Amino acid sequence: MAYCLQVTLKQRLKTLAPGLTPRAALEKFAAMQMVDVHLPTTDGRHLILSRYTQPNKDQQLLIQQLKLELPPQPPPKICAQNIQTKHPAAAAV
Repeated sequence: MAYCLQVTLKQRLKTLAPGLTPRAALEKFAAMQMVDVHLPTTDGRHLILSRYTQPNKDQQLLIQQLKLELPPQPPPKICAQNIQTKHPAAAAV
């Protein structure tokens, strides 16, 4: 599957962004991250906002050259449990 991705990306780069290798393109996109912001509410729940970092100028240019579109930001989630407790004994209580 990774090989298929590499070959497909190579062909796409060849026509839309010549001179750029698949490895270089993936390294540029690797700088984009997804972060989870956890906000406690007054009633003990947690609001979880999953957010992608905004692409920098190089990434935005590559996205436009490859004719890609970023997905919208995911909707927020509300968790009723204390999500910071990851200890197995605490989960069994």
